[in-house]
Amino acid sequence: MNQGVGNTSSRARRALALAAITIPLLATGANAWGAEVPRLSIALEGSDNPEDWFTGLKILALLTVLALAPSILVLMTSFTRILVVFAFLRQALGTQQTPPNQILIGLALFMTLFIMMPVWQKIDATALTPYLNEEISQQTALERAAKPLRAFMVRQTREDDLLLFLKAGRLPRPDSPETTPLTALIPAFVISELRTAFEIGFLIYIPFVVLDMVVASVLMSMGMMMLPPVMISLPLKIILFVLVDGWHLVTASLLQSFAPGG
Repeated sequence: MNQGVGNTSSRARRALALAAITIPLLATGANAWGAEVPRLSIALEGSDNPEDWFTGLKILALLTVLALAPSILVLMTSFTRILVVFAFLRQALGTQQTPPNQILIGLALFMTLFIMMPVWQKIDATALTPYLNEEISQQTALERAAKPLRAFMVRQTREDDLLLFLKAGRLPRPDSPETTPLTALIPAFVISELRTAFEIGFLIYIPFVVLDMVVASVLMSMGMMMLPPVMISLPLKIILFVLVDGWHLVTASLLQSFAPGG
């Protein structure tokens, strides 16, 4: 044990010594060839110009938006419903970690991009492109970008869920979907998505539960009570899922649930 710790410490010292020797050599070589060595510095200095403060605040706001980007992706798009349904499907099949989480998340992400593409195109045409061309202000761009996203969420949100947050926040009932406040719409959209995902997951579970019950009954009638039913039902469920083209059916059902009339 002590010998292993000593070897680790020796390797660490060698790595530090190598870095201490290599970095100055690289800098010296760069200077010899006439190349400039970049210098990184972080400074906090006073300024009498108010524009410097506004620039700093804009950078801080941009970093905040980037930090919240995963939450925006999950809570304001179709990603939640798709991923929850895939999780139910894998659990109903009983295949443990197959397909892996990376595969399911990647498929859910690309399906989200496909479903949300009309929304992104409207945002790009009405808000992003005019703003980059300096035709509209930043505030106008944000208002225009929120309209397609709000329309998508309103279409997928149940009225009861929306009224719940409007009453809790003591907000007036909007006259039209365009005037629905995002502070109440986003959480209402999330719980509506979870409800829909659980409904689809329940429908997916039914045939697999029936198959498990049939296999368990057959094994009990044959007196093979020591044999775990999952050993027989798992390959049968996989074969059934493949024969009915299950991935196609589940994907088609998810796409249809996000259709304007779905």
